[in-house]
Amino acid sequence: MIRFSLICEHEHEFEAWFRSNDDFDTQKRRGFIDCPACGSHKVEKALMAPAVSTGRSQEKIALAMGEAQKQALAQLKALAEKVRENADYVGDKFAEEARKIHFGESDPRGIYGEATLDEAKSLAEDGVEFMPIPSFPDDRN
Repeated sequence: MIRFSLICEHEHEFEAWFRSNDDFDTQKRRGFIDCPACGSHKVEKALMAPAVSTGRSQEKIALAMGEAQKQALAQLKALAEKVRENADYVGDKFAEEARKIHFGESDPRGIYGEATLDEAKSLAEDGVEFMPIPSFPDDRN
């Protein structure tokens, strides 16, 4: 699976997963890709940085951060914590519960938990809106 950063003609940015570059091209050509914000089918790949493994531990990478990066990381941690505080933890039942909420079988509410890549792909195919929450080494459920 490949995650692409995408942008529509109205400059709404979002991400989507595809089996391959050809899969993206085929879905785009058939009009299957649309912007979740405005519904536009005029979607292009946005510039994205490659994921490069350096073989270094997270601690070594964290020590190399400057003050601005440390502040941004602290803000990201605070935001992730606020999201968790205002949502119900459903553990490994995330995909099942998200689908129930999406189809009106459960009361609408914020939830968080774990999902496999296959579960996430299936949710996206069903039109269920969700997004990953960053996990940090010092996070505790």
